[in-house]
Amino acid sequence: MAKGAESIYRYYEIKGEKVVRKKKFCPRCGEGVFLAEHKDRLSCGKCGYTEFKKK
Repeated sequence: MAKGAESIYRYYEIKGEKVVRKKKFCPRCGEGVFLAEHKDRLSCGKCGYTEFKKK
C-alpha cells in the first residue's frame, strides 16, 4: 500500500459496491472539506465553522 493510502480509510468506508463517507463535510466550504471531530464539537480547519455536539 502506498504511503498515505491508509489515511483515506479514515474518511471512507466500503459497503458492498458503494463507498460511504464516515465524516461530515463543512456546509460552508462544501464537498471535499471534512469537519474534524473533537470531544465536544465538530470544526472546519479551513473556515472555522463549528458545530457543538449535544450531550
